Amino acid sequence: MSNKSASSHLNLPIYLDYAATSPVHPQVLEAMSPYFTEMYGNSASLYSLGLQSREAVDNARSAVAKALNASSGEIVFTSGGTESDNMAIRGAAQAKLSRGKHLLTTPIEHHAVLETMERLEHEGFEIEMIPVDCEGMIDLSEVEKRLRPDTTVVSVMHANNEIGTILPISEIGALCRAKGAIFHTDAVQTFGKIPIDVKAMSIDLLSISAHKLQGPKGVGALYVRRGVTMTRFQDGGEQEKGRRGGTLNVPGIVGLGRATELAIANQLSEFERLSILREYFFRRISEDISRTKVNGSRSSRLPMNVHVCIEGVHAETLLLSLDMAGICASAGSACSSGSEDPSHVLKAIGMSSDSARSALRMTIGASTTQIQIDYVVDTLAKAVSDLRKMSASCLT
Repeated sequence: MSNKSASSHLNLPIYLDYAATSPVHPQVLEAMSPYFTEMYGNSASLYSLGLQSREAVDNARSAVAKALNASSGEIVFTSGGTESDNMAIRGAAQAKLSRGKHLLTTPIEHHAVLETMERLEHEGFEIEMIPVDCEGMIDLSEVEKRLRPDTTVVSVMHANNEIGTILPISEIGALCRAKGAIFHTDAVQTFGKIPIDVKAMSIDLLSISAHKLQGPKGVGALYVRRGVTMTRFQDGGEQEKGRRGGTLNVPGIVGLGRATELAIANQLSEFERLSILREYFFRRISEDISRTKVNGSRSSRLPMNVHVCIEGVHAETLLLSLDMAGICASAGSACSSGSEDPSHVLKAIGMSSDSARSALRMTIGASTTQIQIDYVVDTLAKAVSDLRKMSASCLT
């Protein structure tokens, strides 16, 4: 299909950055709306207006817990994935000081994990990195040999937000449980998209964020397994059973609950649909654009993640061409946007700086269709061809 023919069937822009954020589902917005205006009571209040809000919060807590095979009392609402990561790692590490100060993580974690670890290192903790291979995968033997009697917290993400590799969380959790270390996973990219069972996967702490699954921004949750002790993260009240002070964001929490219900109801069908579209996307790229390389695992990969290096083209320049054609994509994590340094994830998997700067991340979602993918690849192929010709002419 030609670029012109494809564009006539499309409503632009085409959004390919679902790993960064997602549009709020109409049913989520509808569920949230009354709690801004009609049922605006503080959920900590004892009168009926407050009790309405408390009931709504309890229902959302149950929805999140059910999705994880957890109990409602194990869910703590937060402002999002970043706070959940900070709260989990810092809270558990400080609560386990009597055991030791050795913490394990990987070099491909989200900045919310890595920077929290870095701050703890300045406070006297020992941080050790578990290496990853060229696909961002972990060798379980590397985890096992690094677990020590004084290891208190291990944090390994469920799936990488840039290259899409799904890590062996169940196996890592089992190793940690056997050694008595607290296991935390950042599941921001996977919650609602692939099955998660915190009991079967031996997870102690798990972070989620609403806006990755068509919920509102500024709200998330932390699963805290019953029996896991943590220091208090935020003072100022006894909300969330004293674990996080502050008035609850009732509309946001309601939105997270409804988004969770919708995501779980459609999880299997969306996984299959997006996996098919992802493979079609990869096939079209390989057929229409020369000198490309897929990054991340092909066999253990998020269904929505398309991450490629396109030789001879800087991704930032390519993104401008795509934007002019009504296509929203990215060169990596939204949290690193504006940084001139190559992605820390791509460096960790052994990629050169030049290759890392040619990396393009396109993440598909609820609105993505095959017609859109055809238009994107047609546009991408032309932009790459034009940029490569310009680059060649500058060298002659």
